[in-house]
Amino acid sequence: MRELTPTAEQEELRSAVRAVLTRHEGAAAWRPLTEQIGVAGLAVPEEYGGAGCGPREVHVVMEELGRALSPVPFLGSAVLTVQALLASGDVAACKALLPRLAEGQAVGTLAWAERGSWDPAAIRTTATPEPAGTWRLTGAKEYVLDGATAEVLLVAARTGAGVSLFQVAVNGSGVRRQASVTMDQTRAMAQLVLDGAEARLIGTDGAGDRALGQVLDLACTALAAEQVGAAERCLELTVAYAKDRVQFDRPIGSFQAVKHRLADAYVVVESARSAALGAAFAAASGGPEAARAAAVAKSVCSEAFSAVAGEMIQLHGGIGITWEHDAHRYFKRAHSTSQLFGAPSWHRSRLATDLGLPAADG
Repeated sequence: MRELTPTAEQEELRSAVRAVLTRHEGAAAWRPLTEQIGVAGLAVPEEYGGAGCGPREVHVVMEELGRALSPVPFLGSAVLTVQALLASGDVAACKALLPRLAEGQAVGTLAWAERGSWDPAAIRTTATPEPAGTWRLTGAKEYVLDGATAEVLLVAARTGAGVSLFQVAVNGSGVRRQASVTMDQTRAMAQLVLDGAEARLIGTDGAGDRALGQVLDLACTALAAEQVGAAERCLELTVAYAKDRVQFDRPIGSFQAVKHRLADAYVVVESARSAALGAAFAAASGGPEAARAAAVAKSVCSEAFSAVAGEMIQLHGGIGITWEHDAHRYFKRAHSTSQLFGAPSWHRSRLATDLGLPAADG
């Protein structure tokens, strides 16, 4: 347990991020987060202008962003895009793109999912080589985080050698980006349509499967931290309401049935916290356990957040489903993050396959 205890530096990071999110609401927090704290370059190696931190520090930031339901592009840019570039092993691309991303001068995104799946096997976008050394991409992508506004666009496409990563000019010919109408209005997503768009290969042709596998594990680990932070905030708000709301001349929190439900929610949150922390520490250490811990965390934390957000709605009564209260925002974020990067059932199947067990049914 001592190994899972945050360091003094990580607690200082948490305090700084929370202070900024308290002072600046919504997307307005991105500039102070990048300029004052440097979150955009948190996981970028020092040689590319970043802080050289790892999954444990990313975990701290994601927890705080989850608590605030912050819409800043940290997940898509500082996690997905940065990690895709690093996993590609393309030094030239890292030198060209990572400094801008680390300083917050540009926001990046990774266009990856197709047909509702983040499995590289589902990728049907094609990349055709040209004599000049460039490529032409054709296909469509879904659930592209901050895809309508990002300045750096990476795309996963299939070549004759397999899945590969490419950089595409966001305003280039044959590129059409459209913001998606989402249930969760606190996270911007977009659809991307490529029609012969010019692209440059990032890394080795056919090595995209390996790179995306690494990115998926780190993305799930980061998202699990966000889910824990949001679930914890749901519980805090619900406990405060149970203390203040009076029924039959006594706070509803004094009723045994309510106490039991709150206690159960607390156990769910703390269990999810253990899974998320375990994934962050496994990712920092590396090795085969990192992929397994990421799959466990994504599954456990998705279901925990959905359960606690549902209890928040129920225990707040009628106000839990009104626009004037934040309960519905957490509820929507819970259900959207449950599907982001793959549903819990898919990750349980991944885990079962990795362990050599029969695939889970759901």
